[in-house]
Amino acid sequence: MKFKDYYDVLGVSETASADEIKSAYRRLARKLHPDVSKEKNAEERFKAVNEAYEALKDADKRKAYDDLKRGGFRAGDDFRPPPGWTGGGFGQQGGDAQSAGFSDFFESLFGGGGAQRAQRGPTRRGADVSARLSIDLETAYTGGAQRLNLTRGGAQRSLDVKIPPGILPGQTIRLAGQGDPGAAGAGDLMLEIEIPPHRSFKLEGRDVVLQLPIAPWEAALGATIEVPTLGGPVGLRIPEASSSGRKLRLKGRGMPGTTPGDQYVILEIQTPPASDEAQRRLYEQMRDSFDFDPRSQL
Repeated sequence: MKFKDYYDVLGVSETASADEIKSAYRRLARKLHPDVSKEKNAEERFKAVNEAYEALKDADKRKAYDDLKRGGFRAGDDFRPPPGWTGGGFGQQGGDAQSAGFSDFFESLFGGGGAQRAQRGPTRRGADVSARLSIDLETAYTGGAQRLNLTRGGAQRSLDVKIPPGILPGQTIRLAGQGDPGAAGAGDLMLEIEIPPHRSFKLEGRDVVLQLPIAPWEAALGATIEVPTLGGPVGLRIPEASSSGRKLRLKGRGMPGTTPGDQYVILEIQTPPASDEAQRRLYEQMRDSFDFDPRSQL
């Protein structure tokens, strides 16, 4: 069966409020009701809207569904309930009256339906296989493809794995049918994402942190400088009288997502060495000109 994007069916974002979901459902239900609508495939679309609303109107069902999306599932992906999935704790005895007529995908999530019953027979699908996939931070940011070489049972194979933009460490990508073989079909391959430390950036959730070296005169006088981000360099204004440790924010410059992260820039003043006599005299002039004690608060 295929994974369904219920948010897309209702035309709302993944951060939509319960009232926004209800409003979208009512608008589409009025528009697509088979008794009044003349649109193509109105009855089929009406059923899809009802199913999407049934999944998202209940906070617990919505959370269970969102957990799967955060695990890497996208609309159209081949889908089998993850290992240990029990219908999310909803109607495991075969569904309820409200879910009657809904798709096998819905039943597999919330009704303990066809997908689970099929696996109780004498033939079983192969076991799911877990592995780790290490990708660099740039690939996690932009998305793309990564070659994975697997060795299992003495056999080697290579797979091209599609990386969605904004994936984070610990999230999982599911490759349907790439697990162990079985009489009822192969299991799935579950890839847990690892992102090794980056030379410049540090991940904190969806936020990105950068330690930015600046010169003393940039800190004292202020400046606009070019700062690297995962999406390319941007201009950043350094306020005058800045100190080491000051944190500046570049909104939306962190990891992509429904709500993108930010990039935080932590200033780090670096002092140039006095390499000749003229430079030493400049430091001496600064020493004699400023009434400044950096340790006055100790």
